[in-house]
Amino acid sequence: MRWGQGFFAVQAIAGAAWWIAVFASPFLREATLGQLNPVAVAALDIPLFVIASAVAALGVRAAAIVATGWTALVAIALAVYATVTGEAGWGVLVMIGAAGCSMLAASLIVLGRVPTAWITYGPFGFRSAPIRQKTGSYLAQTLGQLVFFWGLFLVVFPLAITSFEHRWGVAIAFPLIAGPVGFVILVLASALGISSAYVMSTLGGGTPLPSAMPNRLVIRGPYRWIRNPMAVAGIAQGVGVGLVLSSWLVVLYAVIGSVLWNYAVRPLEEADLEKRFGDQFRDYCASVRCWVPRFGGIRRLDS
Repeated sequence: MRWGQGFFAVQAIAGAAWWIAVFASPFLREATLGQLNPVAVAALDIPLFVIASAVAALGVRAAAIVATGWTALVAIALAVYATVTGEAGWGVLVMIGAAGCSMLAASLIVLGRVPTAWITYGPFGFRSAPIRQKTGSYLAQTLGQLVFFWGLFLVVFPLAITSFEHRWGVAIAFPLIAGPVGFVILVLASALGISSAYVMSTLGGGTPLPSAMPNRLVIRGPYRWIRNPMAVAGIAQGVGVGLVLSSWLVVLYAVIGSVLWNYAVRPLEEADLEKRFGDQFRDYCASVRCWVPRFGGIRRLDS
């Protein structure tokens, strides 16, 4: 809860400082509000954002909800305005960031925690794959998953983000070398992802998707050197795509994805694996790191 209160305190101070700067600097006003009337916006934003955040910093739940709801509403409205007019793009990014952080802080104040367990509901709930399926079936399912999720997260979303980045006027020029470097990263990361998926589906008796997880702990192939090669591959792919598209927002999208995966998804996934595989998984974690490859002391795990 204290972390949530601390965030709202910082947000209240930053919001007040931002409004002072808006009225003092025409450049900042145009970059964040475009042609919107700052007086009209301030009449609503100061009480519902700045003051509400200050009250939320005292631990008042209702104020946290009001500040978060208003921040999300402003982010959406400003995004629509920027998309239509091509103005206030930097204001959109600031408000999207504030809205996301406000949701996390409000969760800490209202619930006392961030409810990450919702990730495991529905189609993303942790369930083992049917044991009697043939390896070819697991491979086919895995291929379908790769095509769908890579198409969505590495093509559709990045192209949409890049489009908004240019429309909102927040694009930043990349050096010419960024494209080739990004392509190499993308190819290498994709190779890592494909090899990891292949090992998972052929040796694990399942797929990478949480709803059809492997029935056996996989410690071969890339999994001998790093615990989460597919996550590493996906993050590197996102960075590679961002470099190819010369989009700093796509690179940021990949970095944010890595943070969310590490702090929201990974603990739930590893708790499920420990529950299913017990000491075997605990020994594996002791020998193989999550993000940084380790090239020794792994042979004893093979069985």
